[in-house]
Amino acid sequence: MTAHSALARAALAAALLLSAPAVAAAAEPASFVTGMGDVPAMPGLTSAENGALVFDKPGGRIVESVMHGAVDRKAVLGFYAQTMPQLGWKPVGNSRFVRDGEELRLEFPGGEAKAGLTTVRFVLKPK
Repeated sequence: MTAHSALARAALAAALLLSAPAVAAAAEPASFVTGMGDVPAMPGLTSAENGALVFDKPGGRIVESVMHGAVDRKAVLGFYAQTMPQLGWKPVGNSRFVRDGEELRLEFPGGEAKAGLTTVRFVLKPK
């Protein structure tokens, strides 16, 4: 684990504890998007059953992971807009972030929530 990664995990833990209600923070440990150990999973989102696609190549890693939950799309965007800069990610538009030669995109397949569930695809790739 690099110093940057350890610092990012510590900052993430602090951000999640500050952004979640005290009872939920005490009951649930901080979790991360599957395959992306330094990208937090928003409270209320859970990993889809198919897991993550992870490709590690000389030019950088490529990771795709899908999560869903009974959360509003605007709340998802707000959570990541607030949390990611604290972890060193620079916002580029509404649902994109860049850091250290990587780009993270949040995609919402299928558009608006279906049956009260919002699906979020996290795509991480070299910039």
